[in-house]
Amino acid sequence: MADLRVNIAGVNFKNPVIAASGTFAFGEEYAAFLDVSALGGIALKALTPEIRPGNPPIRIAETPSGILNSVGLQNPGVDAFISGILPRIRRFDTVKIANVAGRTEEDYYTVIEKLNDTEIDMFELNVSCPNVKQGGVTFGTDPNSMAAIVAGAKARAKKPLIVKLTPNVTNIALMAKTAEDAGADAVSLVNTFTAMAINAKTRRPVLANVTGGLSGPAIKPIALRMVHEVYRAVSIPIIGMGGIMTGEDAAEFLLAGASALMVGTATVAEPDAMIRILGELNKFLDENSAATARELTGALEY
Repeated sequence: MADLRVNIAGVNFKNPVIAASGTFAFGEEYAAFLDVSALGGIALKALTPEIRPGNPPIRIAETPSGILNSVGLQNPGVDAFISGILPRIRRFDTVKIANVAGRTEEDYYTVIEKLNDTEIDMFELNVSCPNVKQGGVTFGTDPNSMAAIVAGAKARAKKPLIVKLTPNVTNIALMAKTAEDAGADAVSLVNTFTAMAINAKTRRPVLANVTGGLSGPAIKPIALRMVHEVYRAVSIPIIGMGGIMTGEDAAEFLLAGASALMVGTATVAEPDAMIRILGELNKFLDENSAATARELTGALEY
């Protein structure tokens, strides 16, 4: 068995496979299908200061080799999470990453400050959600806004800070470097691509929000390119994501420069996909004479 342990910003993960935020809820919903504690970590569903109902339906649409979603950061609010959900998910022996969102900078800071003294291990600053009208991607597409919110979050956070990057920019390496310079301990990428689906018979958009975020195998080649570009631009760890469906996909992201991986869309069709991916990654390492997952990071040859 290969050594799958990785370290991200001082936090030890038993393996590099992490449930992506928004696709795994808070973990307990999937506990009937897999051993959640076998995962390296869980990026929990995004949290905001207040309850958010999300966008109106229809907000999920299948596309060739992918999924469009326009959920809109539906969540119970940080207070309800702390009082009702966190006590139930303490049983999971895995790294817990709080995905932090909001409409304003102060919203982000409020969530961080409320979670600082809980069992949460890391924060993931969501500056890349394309499905909300305020906040989200607004902060992640402008270097000045990015620098301000990352610096503010870092000043308040008692746990390591990951910044989740949007691919909906011209130069993702610049945005990653901006996050690093402002104090980010790691970056995660990529979030979904803004896209849409149309029902030709009704002449209407499929999603009520008109546009949504595209994820799944369709985006993998672009996500790999972006992870590789960011790897050459920053010195902080990278968590890669975007269409990972197999252990070999996971290995490709490691080679491109990721230190760990997030899996999302795969779990929609196959709830225990991450356990399979983990096994396939271990087999890949064994068959390719790699003793650790860590040695693949950035080992792409030209």
